[in-house]
Amino acid sequence: MPDTFNDLSAIRQPVATAHGLPNRHYTDPAVHNAERQRLFFDQWAGLATAAEVPENGDALPVDFLGVPLLLLRGRDGAVRVFQNICRHRGMILISEPRKIEGAIRCPYHSWCYGTDGRLVATPHVGGPGMNTHEAIDRDALGLIEVRSHVWRDVVFVNLSGTALPFDEAQRDLIARWSDFDAPLYHGGAESRFTLEVRSNWKLAVENYCESYHLPWVHPGLNAYSRLEDHYNIEAPGLYSGQGSTLYRQLRGADGATFPDFPALPAKWDTAAEYAALYPNVLFGVHRDHAFAIILRPDGQGRTVEHIHLYYATPDTDPALRAQNAALWKTVFEEDIFVVEGMQAGRAAPGFDGGRFSPAMDGPTHCFHDWVAGRMAGADAAA
Repeated sequence: MPDTFNDLSAIRQPVATAHGLPNRHYTDPAVHNAERQRLFFDQWAGLATAAEVPENGDALPVDFLGVPLLLLRGRDGAVRVFQNICRHRGMILISEPRKIEGAIRCPYHSWCYGTDGRLVATPHVGGPGMNTHEAIDRDALGLIEVRSHVWRDVVFVNLSGTALPFDEAQRDLIARWSDFDAPLYHGGAESRFTLEVRSNWKLAVENYCESYHLPWVHPGLNAYSRLEDHYNIEAPGLYSGQGSTLYRQLRGADGATFPDFPALPAKWDTAAEYAALYPNVLFGVHRDHAFAIILRPDGQGRTVEHIHLYYATPDTDPALRAQNAALWKTVFEEDIFVVEGMQAGRAAPGFDGGRFSPAMDGPTHCFHDWVAGRMAGADAAA
């Protein structure tokens, strides 16, 4: 199979005859750099969660594929994303998560910004004791805001500014899960954890998309939600994943369960769905809780998974939340050896991208097709 950006025709065939992405799409820094623009910056991509800046004035710096960004909750309660640089000399403004009590002060020359991004002070800019200058237009030199949108508490960003509005671009999944249009309450410290994986980010997406591996990788989960209880979810060009027709609520020692999300149709009594929203957010919805996993690539061979769990009410039982988090952490940790093993396998020169089971791998093929469609022609554009 030709191993170039441009000729990805073998990936874009029907699932029964398609090949997977070639090795260099997992190992080559040049491909990774091209993906930054085409798969992340030109699309709506997951950055963080609004729960990570819970109070007005909270600030979270994020390295987003090498771009310094700043997630801020303003005095008005709105969550915004800015480039984390001073407009004077490009100095990084905030290096650690913290609360902004007054203004955001650049540590270099003390230019100051409000939490809404406005430039509010420029000390000595006109000379000693002169804090203004006719050439410095504060109104034009606020922080550079990045286009953002919050859905299911995930803060999505579009760095290029060229994507369709989020509600339009993702209308299909928004409609599919409209039954869950209710407030989400983050479970707190015990409902947030990270996993570091020595693999390309795409392998984490691919593994999440399919249920084919359940009997061998997740025997505990498969014991009650069997392979045959799952179905494929395929929305070409948008998202893909799997669903289960046999979801069982977690019960505490006293038989208690989490409260359900309000007014759910009966189908969700026993159903659950898991979708990878391209490029890098993995969602799960259940009658009584939900989760979001944001994949942050760190080069072509390392991925950090940021996992957050949510509930229908703010006052769920802490012990039951901790039990639920521990169960999901076990499931997600069970996947690590698989994605790391596939990454190691990409060093085999004879591997041609692999083949797909037409019955079981449709969701994974959807993702490969999406990647190939956006990467085709990247050599010419580089």
